[in-house]
Amino acid sequence: MEHKDVIIKAMEEFVTLACIRFIKDTVVYDYINIVPGDRFWSYFGKIGGRQQLSLLKHGCIYKGLIQHELNHALGFLHEQTCSDRDNYVKINLEYVAKGEWGNFEKGNMTNLGLPYDYDSVMHYGAYDFSNTAGKPTIIPIPNGSVPIGQRVGLSNLDVKKINKLYSCSDFTPCLMRIYTSEYQEVFLSFHVLDLQSSPNCSSDYIRIYDGSSRKSRILLDKCCGAGQLPAVVASGNTMLIEFVSDEDETATGFMASYTHGTITTPNFPKKYHPNQTCLWIISAPPGNEHTHKICIFFWNPQISLTMISFELEDIEGCRYERLLLYDGSQSSSPLIATFCGKMKIPPYTSTGNFLRIEFHTDFAFQLSRFKVDYSIK
Repeated sequence: MEHKDVIIKAMEEFVTLACIRFIKDTVVYDYINIVPGDRFWSYFGKIGGRQQLSLLKHGCIYKGLIQHELNHALGFLHEQTCSDRDNYVKINLEYVAKGEWGNFEKGNMTNLGLPYDYDSVMHYGAYDFSNTAGKPTIIPIPNGSVPIGQRVGLSNLDVKKINKLYSCSDFTPCLMRIYTSEYQEVFLSFHVLDLQSSPNCSSDYIRIYDGSSRKSRILLDKCCGAGQLPAVVASGNTMLIEFVSDEDETATGFMASYTHGTITTPNFPKKYHPNQTCLWIISAPPGNEHTHKICIFFWNPQISLTMISFELEDIEGCRYERLLLYDGSQSSSPLIATFCGKMKIPPYTSTGNFLRIEFHTDFAFQLSRFKVDYSIK
């Protein structure tokens, strides 16, 4: 995908979820000028005039990286610099590279009365700017295995903070985004559907998009009434669910879960590329029931894996190509096993709500691939 297309998609998510609008080619004095550069950076807040925002010219540009810089321009600093951050993370300054300490200093900013957000697109990762390999600069507390530093997209709390800072209207449709790791498809199953029925579903309805904004392809158009819906599968790792309701709450709502997916080697079913290290972290939020208006989702904390296809280079000790499975989200989590060759891999169920899969290839010969299905129990 061209860099311009990725930038547009990143902006479209702001437009879908918040009251922020990006207007192109207008004659104004104050504006953001996005330019290619040698690194990612942005001014903090509005400075007036032509305000430069730099995105890396060469290499990968992800939606979340762009949104991170746009959020700086909107007035947001890094999450780990909040005034109350010491309640949520430990900063190891001895491992922070020189010249980067300012990005880890605690500031006076608050979170606008909203909770600290480990999942924020503004949060650094555990090893960002480390001066020592394998030594984290940030450790979540009290649970050090909590993932931080995602650049998939805006978190729910990111959106709430934007809307609060810019005094957006409280009325918005119920919008829920589902993200999975790269090379995973979103597989959404409906358990309950009971919405107010109306001609052309003009009152209450759900609509599902194949992406993170309303400009994405529609997978399921306006749907209302009661009955059984088939599973909905996205073409990639993102899905947006929109729920609209009028003032008459005459039905119970709906319940759905994304409890199934597939992970494959890049290029599957073709051979994978040499010199690759791939990482997937599967997470199931802790068991609870989340209700928003009458949108209800129920989550359970254990993850089951079933290997469908497995064929890697077969060298004693799996020295060159291997698949590692951890019972948790970190490389320090318990290692369940290391696999290579054509091993028979039995199904596995996590003890908690995270599983970590690492895939390493060497520079030379590559065999076929692997494919694994996961489900949340």
